Amino acid sequence: MTTHDHLNDTHGASLLPVPAKPQEARPRHKRRRFRVVRSARVLGIGVVLWAVVGYGVLGPLKHSIITAPPASEAEDATGSAAISAAAAIIRRELDENGWTPNDPVIAPAAVLDNMPNFQTGIIDAVGRFSFEMLDQIARTRGSSSDDPDLERATGFLQFPPDIWIWEPSRSLLPSVSSESQYRQGLAALERYNARLAQGEAVFERRADTLAATLSRISADLGAQTAQLERAQDTGWWILSRRADDVFYHNKGMLHGYHVLLSGLGHDFDRVIRERGLGMIWNQALDGLEKGAELQPLVVLNGDRDRSIFANHLALQGFYMKRAILQLEEAVNVLAV
Repeated sequence: MTTHDHLNDTHGASLLPVPAKPQEARPRHKRRRFRVVRSARVLGIGVVLWAVVGYGVLGPLKHSIITAPPASEAEDATGSAAISAAAAIIRRELDENGWTPNDPVIAPAAVLDNMPNFQTGIIDAVGRFSFEMLDQIARTRGSSSDDPDLERATGFLQFPPDIWIWEPSRSLLPSVSSESQYRQGLAALERYNARLAQGEAVFERRADTLAATLSRISADLGAQTAQLERAQDTGWWILSRRADDVFYHNKGMLHGYHVLLSGLGHDFDRVIRERGLGMIWNQALDGLEKGAELQPLVVLNGDRDRSIFANHLALQGFYMKRAILQLEEAVNVLAV
């Protein structure tokens, strides 16, 4: 072998990888495993801390159930106090309290159920009211035309309350959230009220339109009493998650209707006075208000006949049915 060949062989051999010795490979493997375990531990601690701080502290701080009427004013004396009240209660729940029924699981308020049910009840009441405005009060006698702003408001306010910006069960693409739809409904209500104040929209302050509206609202509350009756047969002993959900949904609906009918009373003040409905109207509002103001520490579902424990659904149902009776009495008087 020549000297040149020997050098080539030596150079080629120097390029070959040298396997690590077993005693050197094992420490590297241990270091990698240690880093993985440490990362998993840090991640786990972070998740636990988030659960404790987010769900245990921030979640309860987010909880806000307000049954005091929101401050609202009509555009001027010719605007609708009821429409102004509807706009105020939507704005309060969206902007001041924050909408919670569609919060994702990572949000602090995801652990709440009372506030989402309460807000859902409110939007159900406002949605029904906006439909009656479109179908009854904002329609000229004998006319079949719909007010464009109320038509838009009614559509937006019927949107499901639990849609987030991304719903994989519906679509992998981003979607329009519930609060985004409700804000558009809010804007449409405010446009209608502004046009009404300028004399460019219809608001029929007649006894028959008020009677038809009260009849529909009474029927809506009556349907909720059926839900209330069914919920009393659920749960274990005196505790029932279903009863709790129904209670807070009804609480929101009663509060919503109390706010809306208070405004409607201002709008139809002349009709109410002329028909002598003042006492009946106030009693109906009192039933709605008292039902909405019930605030038990824990919703109990005790046996109505034999239990020493309270049944908060039955108590809520008492006020709800009292309001329904007064509304039906008002309808009968207005129909005369």
